Amino acid sequence: MKKINLLVIVLTLLFSCKSEDKLENEITQIDADVKVERVDLAFANAKPSELPKLKTAFPFIFSSRVPDSLWVEQMQDTLQQELWSEVKKEFSDFKDETNDIRSLFQHLKYYDKTFTEPRVVTVTSYVDYRNKVFVSDTIDVIALDTYLGSEHEFYTDIPRYIVQNMNKNQIVVDLAGAYSQRYIFQSQRKSLLDEMVYFGKQLYFKDKMIPFKTDVEKIGYTDEQLSWADANESQIWSYFIERELLYSTDSSLPSRFTADAPFSKFYLELDNESPGRLGQYIGWQIVRSYMENNEVTLMDMLQKDAEEIFNNSRYKPRK
Repeated sequence: MKKINLLVIVLTLLFSCKSEDKLENEITQIDADVKVERVDLAFANAKPSELPKLKTAFPFIFSSRVPDSLWVEQMQDTLQQELWSEVKKEFSDFKDETNDIRSLFQHLKYYDKTFTEPRVVTVTSYVDYRNKVFVSDTIDVIALDTYLGSEHEFYTDIPRYIVQNMNKNQIVVDLAGAYSQRYIFQSQRKSLLDEMVYFGKQLYFKDKMIPFKTDVEKIGYTDEQLSWADANESQIWSYFIERELLYSTDSSLPSRFTADAPFSKFYLELDNESPGRLGQYIGWQIVRSYMENNEVTLMDMLQKDAEEIFNNSRYKPRK
């Protein structure tokens, strides 16, 4: 009987892999036009006298409330010039990133037939790491000075748990995350379960939109952090259940388990060993389990309430 069960599992996995390969081959045939406009380079290479040309080429960058004198000051600012110089070094070309973005757009067009490619613009932002990307129906903006590498000297005063994701391989991950927020709906985010499933939806969205990225990259962990979460999934779940946290509306819970942080706050000795955002990780596993056990489309799932997803997920943590 055990041998038969093992054979069924192997055959199921093989069939699943073939289906996924077929789907990905279909998606790669979708036409997606990506033109990246390097506003950062245009500014870096321009003289103050050329500001009118820049305003004509990129009118969406310039607010009527900002006088030209401030733009000229920015061009001449030594810190800004340093940023441009470092961005030029790290992004001498943008081929790999453009290919990633094209693949993201192909997946978006497959799952959302109404999606049309926006303009993609790169800028610098004085290392505003809280706003690394912006997406809309017509334009996507990427602040390249927030992706210079986790060891870059510009980032020495930024917390390590944030800096570890300030690498160029996270650009398309952050874009996918920003897009997920445009598709997700939940009627409420009051309980810890609401929060976990919300972020679980974001991460599952990345599963589908950027399957060429690893789980480590999708959640923004190190290899060691993801291994810790995998190894302790059952214990994390038991902690939530035993303390009846799932339906708790305690306002401290998001900061302990779903917000960016150096570690999760169980108030136990293991805290310093744990990665932050473990509530997001558990939410991801719940949503994955829901999608495996229910016939529902991605876009429909993104609209469902957390409790409905959890109740029908048949989620069981790995031992």
